[in-house]
Amino acid sequence: MTFPSISADNVIKILLALSQYPILSRRIRHYMRKALFARGIITRSAFDAEARQKAIESQAREGLHNPYEEERSDVWEERLLRVRDSLTDFYFAYNLPYEEFEYIVRKMLAERGNTDVEFIWFNPELAPQDMLFEQAEMIEAMPAKERQRYEARLQELKAVLIRTMISDQLKYIKIARQWFKVEDLRDIRMRKIGGGKIGGKAAGMLLAMRVLKETAPPELRERFRLPVSYYLGSDVFYNFLTFNDLIHWNDQKYKTEDQMRADYPMLCADFSKGQFPAEIIDNLDRILTEAEARPLIVRSSSLLEDNFGTSFAGKYESIFLPNQGDHDTRLSALIKAIANIYASVLNPDALMYRHHKELADYDERIGILIQIVEGERAGRYYFPHAAGVAFSRNLYRWSPQIKQDEGFLRLVWGLGTRAVDMLADDYPRLVALSHPRLHSSSDVRTIKRYSQQNIDAIDLEANTFTTVPAHEVLDPDYEPLRYIAQVEDEGSLVPIRSRLAPTEKMVITFDGLLARTPFAASMRAALSLLEANYGSPVDTEFTVQIVHPDDQPEVRITLLQCRPQSHIQGAADIQIPNDLDDEDIIFSSQTMVPHGAVETIRYVLYVPPEGYFRLETQEERTQLERAIGQLNSALKGETFIAVGPGRWGTSTPDLGVHVAYSDIYNSRALIELAGEKVGGSPEPSFGTHFFQDLMEANIYPLAVFLDDANATFKRDFFYKTQNQLMKFISIENPRVVAALKLIAVSDYRPNTHMDLLMDANKGRAVAFLVKEAPEPENETPLLGAAPSGLE
Repeated sequence: MTFPSISADNVIKILLALSQYPILSRRIRHYMRKALFARGIITRSAFDAEARQKAIESQAREGLHNPYEEERSDVWEERLLRVRDSLTDFYFAYNLPYEEFEYIVRKMLAERGNTDVEFIWFNPELAPQDMLFEQAEMIEAMPAKERQRYEARLQELKAVLIRTMISDQLKYIKIARQWFKVEDLRDIRMRKIGGGKIGGKAAGMLLAMRVLKETAPPELRERFRLPVSYYLGSDVFYNFLTFNDLIHWNDQKYKTEDQMRADYPMLCADFSKGQFPAEIIDNLDRILTEAEARPLIVRSSSLLEDNFGTSFAGKYESIFLPNQGDHDTRLSALIKAIANIYASVLNPDALMYRHHKELADYDERIGILIQIVEGERAGRYYFPHAAGVAFSRNLYRWSPQIKQDEGFLRLVWGLGTRAVDMLADDYPRLVALSHPRLHSSSDVRTIKRYSQQNIDAIDLEANTFTTVPAHEVLDPDYEPLRYIAQVEDEGSLVPIRSRLAPTEKMVITFDGLLARTPFAASMRAALSLLEANYGSPVDTEFTVQIVHPDDQPEVRITLLQCRPQSHIQGAADIQIPNDLDDEDIIFSSQTMVPHGAVETIRYVLYVPPEGYFRLETQEERTQLERAIGQLNSALKGETFIAVGPGRWGTSTPDLGVHVAYSDIYNSRALIELAGEKVGGSPEPSFGTHFFQDLMEANIYPLAVFLDDANATFKRDFFYKTQNQLMKFISIENPRVVAALKLIAVSDYRPNTHMDLLMDANKGRAVAFLVKEAPEPENETPLLGAAPSGLE
């Protein structure tokens, strides 16, 4: 390469020509600065001070009047780097001979290809992200033998990129840096809006997909994909608070629970009025342009969410947007959805959950995950063929032949909300992946009664999220119908073979999907791979598309999230005594039994079904909820369990007791009374968001089916024992008092406590009375013995 006669202008031209080699250009400037310092043209400290001052002046020209707080650290570092480069060019061009520059350039070009010479060592914690990406990509592109020398450096670069862009959770970083390629991280950066991290929900989804891409066989790998996603960085949350004068709400976590709950409606109203700076609006505009008229879902992705031991399941909002109408209408709906999710970060239940997990002092900024909703149009509605939540470990087996380590699904038709929430008189299909077609009951009437009755969908014409009776949407012309439903015929459930089958006799079972497609086998294999590579059981959310339903059916499974599965660290070996006296047994169950033990139970919190269902208003139910929460706080340090009708934690009062995690976290077990007269179901809460909370807090959920001849429920214990409630809390409403009872075990039989043993392997749980061991008596000194200490 030959150089023209060098002038000050030519120096700049040459460096611009070399800018296609960023690392080489930086190395040239590095030696240019060394020459400047060595010749005494300018000192290093003076150069650094001038560069800093000029960088601050450039901020002021852009309207940043408080530059130390208004600009992210990575943007500042990039700004400073560019100013340093410009100053280097200026001082060198006007103070040193052209020949010296020519010598430096020739020396660098001669050394091209020599990795040891070309490789620049810098502190990745302080360097701009562009520099990290350039060097990481350079290492990934090296031949395998040469790359091995720099593998540790590549791991360091990826760890820093993951920590600054995705998550600062150490367990996640340790796994993610081994799997993510630099192209994955660059794609995240291209789709990220604003500064900060994308949060736990997005992080888990991306990592799971990369693990499957690397470990799954081709036919399995091709069945899985990710939804089209965009990420709003966690720093945007604080920018939103500052931009809208909402920063005064950020101390909610340090208020009392009563203050949190009193403030929350006003907080939500303030947040809902919030707007975003122009640069964020521009990016949201771009998302809407790319999405066109396809529905969107706006999801929380907090820094603590979906982490090991703290899933935050259901604590923050997720909002479906039909995304119909003119551009301004769609943009306004998107902005409001994001603002509402930001408000949910400060909702009292989430804050109390953080306190219980000792995470209140963590700076919980929240990222936002915006995704195009998976599905297709069916009439006026939009929804996927199937959706649900999957677990690599089946913690509740309804048959001894079910294998715990082959996984479990909650499967619904339509949007997956019905798979993770407990709703009124509606049920997902429970699937044990070791035996996919095995129902929890063999009775057709029971299967029909506890099948899905309603579907969650997006109504494109009404521009809203809606719930509709399934029989109104079931259509003989709906292509995947025979994979989703069966028809009842003379006391049996049979496949749909004709378009003339009456929709009112159809039952959603998914037997066709489970028997005639590779769906179940694919989910089982994927969950096994994810568990093996996470080093922990996992749970995922997903949607399903049935491809070629009229020919050779295939499936496309879209992963929506993946996180460590919450589970109780129970005793490995549970031995229920064989010689228990019937008089000692308080209750027992042989259906969907977890594995573990709660010993030395002193109190039982009991919600009598009769009293509960007599509550006349929502206000009275709220009073009951608050009373249970107060009792939960008053019993801190005591070992107690809670027993009540139907599902604990349901959002529907007719289905069971509506409580939040913050109301029952001191309890050791929640016993759900199920049966015709108490609103129960054959699947109490396994797999719901509420269930995740119980698992994390080591609270065992257990159902007692009162209609089951093999179950025990000792009514005398629950109804003829004194109510100790008023010794702990005060309640004025007599109807609320009639709906809540606190039983001291020793009041039923003095000098006893209760043990609850649950053996999942044998499918049996028993709560029984145990006589207290007598306290040792004080020993009386022997006659004539000297008092203690004397001889």
